Amino acid sequence: MITTNELLKLTGKTAVITGAGGVICSQIAEGLCNIGMNVILLDINEQRIVEFANELKIKYPGLIIEGYAANVLEKESLEEVKVKILGKVNAIDCLINGAGGNSPKATTQAEQIILGETDSLSNFFDLQMDGFDHVFNLNFKGTLLPTMVFAKEMIERQDGVILNISSMNAFRPLTKIPAYSAAKSSINNFTEWLAVHFAKAGVRVNAIAPGFFITNQNRFLMIDETSGKPTPRGNKVLNNTPMGRFGNVEELIGTSVYLISDMSKFVTGIVIPVDGGFSAFSGV
Repeated sequence: MITTNELLKLTGKTAVITGAGGVICSQIAEGLCNIGMNVILLDINEQRIVEFANELKIKYPGLIIEGYAANVLEKESLEEVKVKILGKVNAIDCLINGAGGNSPKATTQAEQIILGETDSLSNFFDLQMDGFDHVFNLNFKGTLLPTMVFAKEMIERQDGVILNISSMNAFRPLTKIPAYSAAKSSINNFTEWLAVHFAKAGVRVNAIAPGFFITNQNRFLMIDETSGKPTPRGNKVLNNTPMGRFGNVEELIGTSVYLISDMSKFVTGIVIPVDGGFSAFSGV
């Protein structure tokens, strides 16, 4: 009987994961270790990513697991770490572009401008451009630049897979977070464009679009700091998610593994929502 790992054909392969110190990609990284993949963890916070890599090494002896500091907005930083990576492994089989996030500086307080009612709340005209630029660049250029650096080796071998991390905001823009919504919608378009560009060179490009998972970036919007209960916005999300709950981060692993494995070897240029039904629900 064929085992799951034989079907996936991922054992012994290597994944490079950006944003690996975050809630979502750290969980995906451990999921890949669990099926026998080597993982190279990249994050801007060196102490955090080295500590996480050391934790995984203890849990999964025999695998190649390394943590390196890298800035996804600086191509030179990525080129330097690529040299280190190829000193540890023979090839980069998979790139997961997970670096991203939001910022209060790119967030409005008002969901809509209602004259006379929301005058005291920040709105579109109060957005800080440094915050907007940071969020857009982190999410879009933070996917573009690692792909430029790490996919080149895949193209040369005519073999490899890229998995981008999109968002529900790409399908249905959410109020208050225009920069994040715009950046994630660009990830969907870029995923499709790159899939076509790389298709005949043997490299597949897909994405997952997580629904609502509590992360360090969105906690301030979804959970009340004092009570620990959902904010009014958090309750809106739950009421519009047919499953009626936030996702558990480990629930992203299955779709991610499918898209980077040979189980999807004729699949490229798609974005799969993992959202508890949010994108399918009209609200009525």
